[in-house]
Amino acid sequence: MTVHDIRAFNRFYTNVIGALDYSRHLYAPYTLTESRVLYELAHSPRTDAADLRTELSLDAGYLSRILNKFEQDGLIERTPSRQDPRRRRVTLTARGRETGKLLEERANESVGALLSTVPAADRPRLAEAMTTVRTILSHGRPPRREDVLLREPGPGDLGWIVQRNAALYAAEYGWNADYEGLVARIVADFAEDHDPHLERVWIAELDGRPVGCVMCVRDEAPATARLRLLLVEPDARGLGIGDRLVTAVVDFARGVGHRDLVLWTNDVLSAARHIYQRHGFVLAAEKPHRSFGKDLTGQDWRLDLHGTAE
Repeated sequence: MTVHDIRAFNRFYTNVIGALDYSRHLYAPYTLTESRVLYELAHSPRTDAADLRTELSLDAGYLSRILNKFEQDGLIERTPSRQDPRRRRVTLTARGRETGKLLEERANESVGALLSTVPAADRPRLAEAMTTVRTILSHGRPPRREDVLLREPGPGDLGWIVQRNAALYAAEYGWNADYEGLVARIVADFAEDHDPHLERVWIAELDGRPVGCVMCVRDEAPATARLRLLLVEPDARGLGIGDRLVTAVVDFARGVGHRDLVLWTNDVLSAARHIYQRHGFVLAAEKPHRSFGKDLTGQDWRLDLHGTAE
C-alpha cells in the first residue's frame, strides 16, 4: 500500500458521504466540522473548550469561531469550569440539543440510505473491513474513556438490553430465566408507551458496539423518576461507563423537573451499589426475598435531586 492508495480512498469516501458539501447534504446550516463539534458536546464526558480542541485536533482560533457562532445561534452556553476557573465549560442549550438531535437523525438517514444499497450478504464483509481499518490505524492501543459515547437506542438495541442482561446475570450470579422475563417486561413497557420528555434510554457504545445501558422511567410516586437496568459489559469495565450512565440519568431527571430519583437493586451487586453511593444515593429500605432462583436481599435507594444539585 502507498500514500497514493490511502489518499485515493479518502477522496472516494469523502465523496460517498458528502463531506465536501455537508451542510447541503444534510439540509442544515452547519459544516461537517461544526456538526462534529455539536456531536462531541452532546456525547463527550468532557466539554471544556480545551478538551474539545484536543479531542478534535482543532486550531484554537477555528474552534473559538465555531463556538462564537453556536453562542450567537443560541446553541451553547459558556461558563467557567468548576474544576478550573481558567477553563471554559461549554454546554448545549435546549435548542442546541434539539439541533444536535436533528443533525444526528439526518446523518443516520443518510448513512441508512447508503447502507440500503449494500446487499445483505456483503454487509458482514463491509463491517469486518471497517473494523480492520480502525484496529490497524489505532496501533492496537487499549480503549480510552473518551472512546465511549452515550447515545439513544437504535433498532435492535432494546432487544440487546434484554439479551445481555439475561446472559450476564446468569453467568455472573446464576440468575434464572425469571430475571430475563422481568427485563423483557420492563423494556416492552418502555417500547410500547413512554413519554420521551420524561423517560429515556442510553446505550454506551465502544468501537461501534454496545457495551452498556441504563434507563430512566417514571415512577408511581409524583415527581419521581426510576433508574433501571444499569449494565456494563465485563470487557468494557474500568472506563468509567457506569458512572457516566448514572450521571446521564441524574442530570436528565433533574433537568426535566423530577424531585427524586429512586432505584431497586440487590445487595450482591456491589459494584453498582458503589456507583450509586458515589452519586449520593441513600439506602431507604432493604428486604430479603427469593427471586431469579436465588435468596437475595433487595434494596431501595433514593436520591434527592434538589438536594444534590450543583
